[in-house]
Amino acid sequence: MVVFYWVMGVLVLGSFTPSVFFILLYAATGEDACARRAKLLWNMTGVFAMLGMNILIWGHVLVALWRIWFG
Repeated sequence: MVVFYWVMGVLVLGSFTPSVFFILLYAATGEDACARRAKLLWNMTGVFAMLGMNILIWGHVLVALWRIWFG
């Protein structure tokens, strides 16, 4: 599970950090391309966060069922 937490943390922070950078760049320059890229990266951050939560929850459910049936 530690590896899973690290991978999901790197994915979430790896998309969140550039999103903040590009939104600040958009605020400074007004370029629409920076705003589009910031929005895309922000959406990817949400997808990775929701994916991580779903895997975490359903992983615990599967482990609990395994322990009930075979433990």
